[in-house]
Order: sequence, then structure tokens, then C-alpha cells
Amino acid sequence: MAVVAGIDEAGFGPVLGPLVVSGVAFRVRDEQLDACLWNLLGQTCARRAKRGERRLVIADSKQLYRSGGLAALERAVLVILAAGGLHPRTWRALLDEIAPGAREQLRDYPWYADTDMTLPLSDGVVDIGTRANAIRLNCRERGVEALGVFSEPLPEGHYNRLVRNTRNKGVLLLGLALRVIDRIMRAAPGERIRLYVDRLGGRKRYREALVTALPGYELRILEESALRSAYHLTRSSRVCEIEFVTRGEAGHFPIALASLCSKYVRELYMHAFNQYWSGQRTGLKPTAGYYTDAKRWLADAAPVIDHLSVDRGILVRER
Repeated sequence: MAVVAGIDEAGFGPVLGPLVVSGVAFRVRDEQLDACLWNLLGQTCARRAKRGERRLVIADSKQLYRSGGLAALERAVLVILAAGGLHPRTWRALLDEIAPGAREQLRDYPWYADTDMTLPLSDGVVDIGTRANAIRLNCRERGVEALGVFSEPLPEGHYNRLVRNTRNKGVLLLGLALRVIDRIMRAAPGERIRLYVDRLGGRKRYREALVTALPGYELRILEESALRSAYHLTRSSRVCEIEFVTRGEAGHFPIALASLCSKYVRELYMHAFNQYWSGQRTGLKPTAGYYTDAKRWLADAAPVIDHLSVDRGILVRER
């Protein structure tokens, strides 16, 4: 057996809320390492949302969220988790399953510290078990096994501290991706791994970062181009292939699913954020945290932020 995995982020650009990097990994037969998982799991999973589609849609999170809202994200993520044997009933239980240590970070933020929520949030997501059973059977028939979801959420204040240390948010993003890579490799010791990572901030060269993060591996550069940066790493009999690709969510099932997981985790954080602040000031409209709307929200919320003496260093992201 071999492992194929994908990594993607959500929240790199916003001013409010966390940055989230997630990875999703599957075991496949050795001869299926180059196979398309959309094709292998085509009986139960689709790559595009279209009218009348009954299969689970695994696609770019922005497109799926735009067409189906939070319910589409929840359905995809919670079904895949259930197919792998995970059944989180609350936000914090989800973090415990896929982001160990994230719960500890919540204590530093009044808007996260005492908040939890029952999952799924969306009323329309009622078929998780049925869909998960179908996907589990489809996986078994095609020799595919869910290995896990590995998420690294970074809340606002933690983000700011790391940005100050690195002075470059692209370096910060790569660091989170490398942490996810390490977690995936630890979850599959000794197995051959193929990792697809959505291209991070336009960077083309990753050799130095990989050598630093994965000591003891011999690294060979396969390609460093505008579309793809690919590396072959070996240590003893262990082989790991890592590719950083553009528009990865369109070409690789695991990246698309990682995109959905990152977006879903970020949306849950933003739900907690908006729930808290709406309770502090009547009529305060929620925000998605992106620049223009974040400026509007910060102006509207300024009186209550000042009244509560909230440190903007843990509220508003730098850079």
C-alpha cells in the first residue's frame, strides 16, 4: 500500500479570523498511486456540483461554498470523516480529532474561549451516515482507505506573533504546510507517500525548506517551473514524493478535499467569532473577515471593542 495526500489552505488573505492549513490522506494500492481518486470513487463522489447530482461533491471550496453555502462544505467534510470512522458532534470535538492542540489556543480569545456548537450547523445536512456508508463501501471495493484529516488552524494573535518572527506571511504559510506534511508522514511510517500541495503564494523553490523540515532525507529536484515544483525524497527504503502545483484543487482530489476541510474549519471559527460579537452589540452584522468587509465591521464594532478593552493585536491580523 502507498499513501496519496493533498494539502491546501483557507484564510490566507483575510484580516479577521484564522488561517487554516489542512491535509487529507488516503491509502491506495501501489499500482493506484497515479490514479485519479475522482475516477476510483466515481460511484459516490463527483468533481462538480450540478443540478440533480446525488453523489458527494468534492471540489474547490470557493466554488462549492458559492453554489451550496455552508451546508455543502459540512456535508463533504463530515461525510468523509464519518467514512473514516470519525463522528465529531461539536466544533471542539472536531478540533480534537483533526487539530490536536487547537483547543488550547482558544483560551486566549474571548470570542472563542467559551464557545462551542453542535455539528452540523446546517439544517439540511441530515444524510451523513448513509452517504458515509456508501463511500466506505466504494473505497473498500476500489482498494482505497481513508488515513486521516490533519488540520492546523492559526488564530489571529498566534498568526501575528509568527508574522512578527518571520516578517513574511508566505514563510508562515509554508511552515504550517510543513507541519501538516510531518503529521501525515508520521501517520504512515515506512510507507511510500505522494503529497500534492497547492502552490503556496507563488513560490517556486522549496528545496531548502524541505531539507530543513525533513532532516536525513536525500532530496532530488524533479522540476521547478511556473506550474509545478516536484521533489523526490528518500531515506533508507522510505520514499516520499512532494509536488507543489498551481490550481491543485482542480486536478487532485486530495487537494480539493483539503481545501474543503480548511474552509469548513475556518467557517466554524468565524461562526463563533460572529456569535460572540453579535451578542456584545445589538445589530452588529456578521463578517467573513475579508479586507473590505473587515474594515466595515471594525468601524461598526469599534465602540464595543474599546469598551471591552480588547487588544487589537489578538483581533486584527497584521500583513
